[in-house]
Formats: sequence, C-alpha cells, structure tokens
Amino acid sequence: MEKVMIIYNPSSGKQIYNEKINKIANILLDNGYIVGKFITEKEYDACEKTISCCKEDWDIIIACGGDGTLNEVANGIIRGGRKIPVAILGTGTVNDFARSLNIPKEPKAFCDMIIKGTTMDIDLGKANNKYFVNVSAFGLLSSVAHETKKESKAILGRIAYFIEGIKVLPKEITNPIEVSIESKEFNTEEKIQMFIISNGNSVGGFKNFMPKAKFDDGYLDCLIIKETSIDSVVSILNAFSRSEHINCKEIEYFQTKKITVLSDSEAVVDVDGEKGGTLPMDYEVIEKGMKIFVRKYPY
Repeated sequence: MEKVMIIYNPSSGKQIYNEKINKIANILLDNGYIVGKFITEKEYDACEKTISCCKEDWDIIIACGGDGTLNEVANGIIRGGRKIPVAILGTGTVNDFARSLNIPKEPKAFCDMIIKGTTMDIDLGKANNKYFVNVSAFGLLSSVAHETKKESKAILGRIAYFIEGIKVLPKEITNPIEVSIESKEFNTEEKIQMFIISNGNSVGGFKNFMPKAKFDDGYLDCLIIKETSIDSVVSILNAFSRSEHINCKEIEYFQTKKITVLSDSEAVVDVDGEKGGTLPMDYEVIEKGMKIFVRKYPY
C-alpha cells in the first residue's frame, strides 16, 4: 500500500478547502492508500515536513496551498534528496503553476490523476541558495505578492493583488534599478523597471507571459522591462493582457540556463511569491529537479 502525505496550508486561498481535502483523503483511503495529513502553522513547516517525508517511507506528497507552499515542498524535495512525486492541489490566490498544467481541483478528478499515476519531471530554478518552481522577480510590482496581507488574499482573492499594485505603482515607476546582467544569451548594464525569470508561461495570472516557456525544456525564461515612463508602463500592462507584450520596444525577452544579476541596489527579490533575499542574484536551471502528477503530459 502506498503512503500519501497531505501537506496543507490553511491560510492559503479563501479558507474553504477543508471539506475538499477530507474528500480527497477519503477517496484515497477507499482505494487502498495510507493517508497522513500535516497542517502548516509557520514559515518553512512545509519544507521541513517534506524533508522528513523524503527521509521516511512516504511514496507521494500532496501539496495543498498557494505558490509559496509549493515552493517550500520543492525546496524540501531537493534538500531531502529523494524525488518523491508531488500532486499539486492549488488553493492559492493565483497559483499560476497548477493552472498552467491544467491540474484538476475537483476531488474525484484529482484522485483519479494520482491513481492513474502519470507523472512529469519538471525543471526548477535556483536563485542563490533557494529553489523555485515558477517565478522570481524584482523591481516594478514584484513586491505585490509578498506585501499583500494574507487576510486580504483570503477574503478578496486576486483583487487584493490589484489593489496593492495600484498603491505602489506611482512610487516604484520613479525608482528604476541600475543593474549589470550577465548571461550567454544577453548582457547589459542599464537601469530597468523590472526583471522576471520564470520556469513556466503564466506569471501573475497572465497567460502566455513567457511564450516560449516549458516546464521541462532545460531553460529559464527571462523578461526585462527597461527604464520607461508611467504612460509606457500602462501601455505595456495592456499589452500583457493581450499577450502582445513581446513586441514592445521596452521589453527584452530571452531564454537561458544561467544568469547573474549584479547591482549596488539591495532590491528585494521575490521568489514564488515570497521574499527570497536581495540583489545580487545568481540564477540557474535545475533540470528535471522535481516529479509531479499530471492528468496528461502537456506537450
């Protein structure tokens, strides 16, 4: 009998997932699985529990929460040294990753995915000493994810991000960050508004944000918004909503396996929606670093 550990962040999303988790646990129990449940109480709980699961004899982990919970599980998988397959039940405000791969949320379909056993080995990113599943960023609006209060996320959902974004945009647009970017594919020294590096194509709820991105292609996708005016930023954001942003003259987009970002600024770097340190930052791709359940192979 296979053993499944459910790692659940109760503060993620709209706090309506207890019943859904119980249904999933019951379906798996009825199908002969041994099920355990761990509720996180503080930061790094999910990471530490995942490390314990790697050291013990658990066969499957269900990561139930937002992008931050999934990030902690991914870090636990790497640090635990055993690539336990992970099923992702996205309950967060945005949860770009699960949406990109069309992972089901309805309990029966979710359990059917686990029982069927189709898995996919995905890449991870590494930002200095921290691993990420989906995205890392700094600059314009990148603080919104970790500055938005958890209570607001739970009550308002995605609207909470827009409210916070409107508050910080006028201030941030006047403070571009001077950087030196070094990679095989692209090098520059200039002031920029935003830097985003992603493993998938959906960022901040925008589909096709990184049009060439695939979770298992061995590359990280980079997007840079150069120094610009607030009017141009509004035009760029409109272009994002239409998936036409790559054509904007203020944007650089490329793929890489490794990149270094240097700066005298101690800009805070967002990693999967949480604070991940400050510049400078060394990024690299960790090919096939994590195994996840999928309904079907997406490519």
